[in-house]
Amino acid sequence: MHPNILNKRYIIKAIPVEGRRPIELGSIMKSHPLSYMELPFDPEYSLYNNRMTPERLNHVTDDEQYWAVRQKVILRNTGEFPVEISGPDAEKFANRVFARDVSVVKVGRCSYNFALYHSGGMITDGIILRLAEDKFWMVQADGELLKWYIAHAADYDVTISDPNVWVSQIQGPRSMDVLKDVIDGDFPTAWRYFDIATVSIAGEKVIITRTGFSSELGWEFYLQPENNAEKVGNRIWEIGQKHEMILTGTPVFRARRIEAGLMSQAEFDSTTTPFDSGLGHFLNMEKADFIGKAALEKADKRSRTFGMRVMGGIAELGRSVLVEGNKVGKVCSSTWSPYQQCGVALVRMDNPEMGPGTEVKVIGIDGKTYHSKLCKLPMYDSSGAIVRGKITTIPVSPKPWKELGNK
Repeated sequence: MHPNILNKRYIIKAIPVEGRRPIELGSIMKSHPLSYMELPFDPEYSLYNNRMTPERLNHVTDDEQYWAVRQKVILRNTGEFPVEISGPDAEKFANRVFARDVSVVKVGRCSYNFALYHSGGMITDGIILRLAEDKFWMVQADGELLKWYIAHAADYDVTISDPNVWVSQIQGPRSMDVLKDVIDGDFPTAWRYFDIATVSIAGEKVIITRTGFSSELGWEFYLQPENNAEKVGNRIWEIGQKHEMILTGTPVFRARRIEAGLMSQAEFDSTTTPFDSGLGHFLNMEKADFIGKAALEKADKRSRTFGMRVMGGIAELGRSVLVEGNKVGKVCSSTWSPYQQCGVALVRMDNPEMGPGTEVKVIGIDGKTYHSKLCKLPMYDSSGAIVRGKITTIPVSPKPWKELGNK
């Protein structure tokens, strides 16, 4: 395995069979309806929600993927798993199992949310789509939530189901140009960040959201069982080619999401609270009771998760952050930033007072020790203007981190 494939999971080699999708092996290896697009590129797949998602494609390097999402446009088929919560008590139930207030999310809007154990530790996170007053999709990251919902649904008039929906992402500065050209009718009139819309693509009604995991301009589309997936996918691919769109795997977002401070399962687990993981600002502790609230009321409210820039190398995952030779923190995610020209990482420190500005040493993936510095998140674009389309300047070359003006 390549040493820079971080946050490792099992890698499954996909074997092309007459251009068809990879063979589904029971319930633990489900392939995306558009996975046929990836087969010409000798893909390697990781399991994510028991769904196969491309970890490596042989036609594009990690750096080329990074620059494509920053400068042009990419297509990525994901392993995100939508679970449907519906019925008269859908909102009431969602507010019990999720930490953030679902009642403030209007129909036609999305919201970031996460579920906690009673201890306040994190299970997983995702994006909630409110499709109706009594119908939500929780599009979750990797993790087990379906059984958690069922275990807590007994006292609610609610139905928990798998709608068999698959998610793909179109991300990058040209993503909205692709959308304008790919839909059959008019461009959505109300199309703010985190909006939901239903559009026609190749004659198929498709749900789209103005969301993604890149902190770049972008949108996602949701393939339902009634959709002709290949018809939709082929139309998007055909139009995308006119905008120089490329097909990518998971490395496309690795550096970009670290720079943006977008947390993943690498940054939290059952032992870390949202405060530990730098997500405390999403919480409103005045919200009515939710699972984990009592524990959070007693928890340390300080963040222990920060960004880190590594001068000349890539940090090794694990407890590799050092001060005077002592291990003082954990590298949760790490890679190289082609834009900032340094290693970038998300770290969880033992002492929350060791925050941005703290100089440390870190062990690199090559075994060498590198000078590093903790920094604020996001590492640039602190107002989130890029993802909202308020900054349209496209980076044409690297900009060393010292020139960014963000300590």
